[in-house]
Amino acid sequence: MSGRPEEGLYDNEEIQAPTVPQGDRQRRARSEFEGDTDHSSATRRRLEEARRPQWTMGSTVKEILLEGSTNRANMKLNDFLRSKLGDEWVVERNGNVIMEAFVQEPDAYVQDQRLLRIIFNLTEYQEMERELDEMKILLEAITKLHHEGVDSLEQWRDYEGKDTVTPVARRNLNRVLTQVLREERREAEERARWDQQQIIFNLFAKIEDLLFGGRVRVNDIKLNDFLTLRFGGKGIAATNRDVSLEDFFKDPTRYIRDAGVLGEIQTTGAYARMEKTVREEMGLEEVVRRLSEKGVNNLLRWSKAAEEVKAGVCENAKNSLDAALQEARNRMTTIEAMKLEGYYESVYNASWHHVKEVPGAEGTGMEVKKGKPEQSWTYNEVGDTLEKDDGVQQSGAAPLRLMVLTSDNGWPYSWKRGLNERIHDCYVNCEVERVWQIVKKDLSEFLSPDDEPGFVPGRRVLIGTPGIGKSMNVGSYLLYQLLHCDVEELPMVAYIIGNRKFLFDKTAQTVEKYGAASNIEDILDGLSDRGVKGYIIYDVALKGYQPPAGLPCEGWGMIVVTSPNKNNYESWAKQIGAEQIIIDCPDESDVKAMCSWMKRNGHLAEEEAKEEADYWKKVKERIDKVGPILRYVFDQRKYKSRFDSCVSKVNSMNLSDTKYYSILGTNEVCDDSHISHKVVKVVRLRGGNNLELPLNTLISSYLGNLVTCKLAELMAPNDFILLVLAIKDDLLSKALEKYSVFTFLSEGFVNAIIPKLKGAETARRCSTTRLCVESAST
Repeated sequence: MSGRPEEGLYDNEEIQAPTVPQGDRQRRARSEFEGDTDHSSATRRRLEEARRPQWTMGSTVKEILLEGSTNRANMKLNDFLRSKLGDEWVVERNGNVIMEAFVQEPDAYVQDQRLLRIIFNLTEYQEMERELDEMKILLEAITKLHHEGVDSLEQWRDYEGKDTVTPVARRNLNRVLTQVLREERREAEERARWDQQQIIFNLFAKIEDLLFGGRVRVNDIKLNDFLTLRFGGKGIAATNRDVSLEDFFKDPTRYIRDAGVLGEIQTTGAYARMEKTVREEMGLEEVVRRLSEKGVNNLLRWSKAAEEVKAGVCENAKNSLDAALQEARNRMTTIEAMKLEGYYESVYNASWHHVKEVPGAEGTGMEVKKGKPEQSWTYNEVGDTLEKDDGVQQSGAAPLRLMVLTSDNGWPYSWKRGLNERIHDCYVNCEVERVWQIVKKDLSEFLSPDDEPGFVPGRRVLIGTPGIGKSMNVGSYLLYQLLHCDVEELPMVAYIIGNRKFLFDKTAQTVEKYGAASNIEDILDGLSDRGVKGYIIYDVALKGYQPPAGLPCEGWGMIVVTSPNKNNYESWAKQIGAEQIIIDCPDESDVKAMCSWMKRNGHLAEEEAKEEADYWKKVKERIDKVGPILRYVFDQRKYKSRFDSCVSKVNSMNLSDTKYYSILGTNEVCDDSHISHKVVKVVRLRGGNNLELPLNTLISSYLGNLVTCKLAELMAPNDFILLVLAIKDDLLSKALEKYSVFTFLSEGFVNAIIPKLKGAETARRCSTTRLCVESAST
């Protein structure tokens, strides 16, 4: 009760609560009390609706119901009067009471009845009353649901007592639940459309893909979700959370025991349409099952199937498969490989240069020389791969920083571009060379005359930060070296970049390009069946182009080049037992050497082509901001776009986004929906049995500071400090410097830091013992 003379009892009417994302509460509260009266409540709610946070099934009931809370009820009475009525209306006594207390009992704080009437008639005051009344109801609902074990949206979905919850809370929770379910449905439809686009009509297209391509499998929808989306949750039972629609339509009375509720649902058009769709899908699944039992699982086998087998297929499915077969045959008559004249020779005869670091020299301190270096880098075996041996270097020799291979016609990665846009230079630093040495080691074992029958050639997954040159530099360099392997032992090299396929025939010294519709598996299987050996470079350059399960074929080695996106390679790697190679980002000296090479060969844009040292200084500043990402640091326009995008991503971070940054300091590999990928790089780490693992770290000091400050603002202190400890780099000292007050009041932090403390040796003339903190990177 507010105590207003003219007010009656609040009757729990359903009021639309304002919805302001939690991170914006203070800013919104200030604007509403500092003369922001130009917008009506309805207009403001529409604006706030557009800024509503992204909910998930893991969102808590408390977060959802308190989404629209503001702190304006904590405003002091005199501040409220001053902002709404002017200084002349402030009160001498009780002016510091907060508005929440005043609303509950206004007569206790203001005796002037005229002033009270004026206050009561203020729209802002009436809104505050409603908010406080609603807040009380919502808090009671949160408490009630908590006691009944309903703390998350997922638990609310299966909660059978929805009708016992106050209307405003029930409506808000159902609104968010419907929003999440519809978003999941929308994403499923997008994936289905994408899957349909990827179906290539060839003789090896799967029957199941052809019959179901482009449609969402409604049988994947759970009964409770269907009842929520179509019937507001009627008939929901916690025991039905995993019940499929197929099971439900087989026996509806088993899952909805209330005959009245079931009868009401079954009379609707939504029920009839869904039942029809589910039964159609069940029919198609039966077609797939029966054909599979007869050994018919692709178009080729459908074309050869006996008539009695085809006769057992329903007319619609039969027509669909016959149409797909005709399409595949039409394409077979038009798809031919395109021979690229002169391109094999261009790659095979690429010219060499190298860049050495000359201490004390002018400019960048780098010297460009023609030809191969006299001495390249040396590597030692570590586990099943290699690491560079930094201790090996000729006495007095200038250290090698970079090798450059130049192809007149460019490299396959850029062959899709025009002549003026092709990339001619392949940069080889010690990390790129390391990858080749590992592949070379695999090949020596594979091609050895002593290898045992059934020996499986090396299968590798190369994982690295997006934009560092994996596709262009690693792919091109591996191709060059593979072409120079013994032609009798390794006569073929297949290079696949997204939907582009190149086949290099070393015997004929030709390269053929195949279109997106061609099936590279069929082509390579044909070579393998004839006993031809080869190697496959598979670059997942486009989303959705994961390596096919049929590769590599027998007698072929293979490496997959990918960003740290598990959707690109995980299922393939698990199936064939591929081992990881983690490539580090190029270091500053590598990039400086590239700058020297580009300056020497006139590869810089006109606005960049000044003194070599000045250009390197500019590139160095870009690296400090966005990290050593070659895709962006050499071009001002691309750099600016990347920088603005990263800063915007960090500044727009909200509380729910912080969970994505829990990967920092871990080996977790994420999918392509992960929002932190622009500010995270992967670094090679050795795990058990010296296997290579990707360690997630912040990509640059600038973005690192930006991210940690934002995380500190949003996260609980303990969680933030422990996250910074996991990062294991110089951000530890920055966190201690900025947040030292609450840092050492945090039990979790102290417990984590104690093992890192050790006593320093006491100086000869010093009577005190000092403590030092070990570097977090040790």
